[in-house]
Amino acid sequence: MTELVVRRLLIDLQTPFPARWCGDDAFRSAFFNALSMSFPVGEQYFIDSVRRGLESMPAEHRHALAGEVQAFIGQEATHRRLHGLFNANLERLGLRNWIAERTSGRIRRQADFDLRNHVAGTAATEHFTALFADWLLRHPEVLDGAEPRLKLLWLWHCAEESEHRSTAFDVYHRLGGNHLWRVRVFRYVSTVFLVDVLMQTLRNLWHEGSLWHWRTWRSGWRLLMSRDGLLRGNYAAWHDYMAPAFHPRQLDDSLARRWLREHAEAFTVVGASLPEHTPATA
Repeated sequence: MTELVVRRLLIDLQTPFPARWCGDDAFRSAFFNALSMSFPVGEQYFIDSVRRGLESMPAEHRHALAGEVQAFIGQEATHRRLHGLFNANLERLGLRNWIAERTSGRIRRQADFDLRNHVAGTAATEHFTALFADWLLRHPEVLDGAEPRLKLLWLWHCAEESEHRSTAFDVYHRLGGNHLWRVRVFRYVSTVFLVDVLMQTLRNLWHEGSLWHWRTWRSGWRLLMSRDGLLRGNYAAWHDYMAPAFHPRQLDDSLARRWLREHAEAFTVVGASLPEHTPATA
């Protein structure tokens, strides 16, 4: 069991911010805006999938993971709320949240799938976001010049994504999920997630009038496809998920733990998962 901490980030997201909040860089701002626009619907799906997965387990597995799942839900609910506030500002700026509409439709169409598929999809997305999170913690310069409160939001979110990276994976395997299907779902999620985020990024750039500017795509190439870019630099870690013996806890989470230690003044702790051996109290 992984011990998770539920935190309340001390941040103001009511005060408006500009569309190009990330160092006045059109591509970086549009890309992170697209990611945020995908989060509330996705995080509610993760919450629902993992909660149902826990409820469907044999009693002994439920006891082992109940505290961790509850804290996972607490973290994801906090992310959903804060990115909802972030996205409300984007909506006031005239950006249409196409990715949320598309994801909601996909979730409705797939509602009757085997529960293990939903948990596998959650585990796959959590691996993806944990890779992105670790990359951003290694490259905080990507947020240089960003609105300070938004830089705080993204790095805090990254640290918590790294922290709960194994919860859905463990739920999937406690439900009897197999390796072959886990890999198939991961390939599907990887494709859909990247296509949707890049399409939303293009829509954001189009709305802002920056889509056809050379400096926009120069920035996009550096961010995503440079030697240690977000996509190119994470390929090996992405591929690791295919190994039968893979487990998310194999990933190094030292940067996330260090960030949380060094920025403890930025949040208050509101809950934590209990160690597995600690009996629950009424």
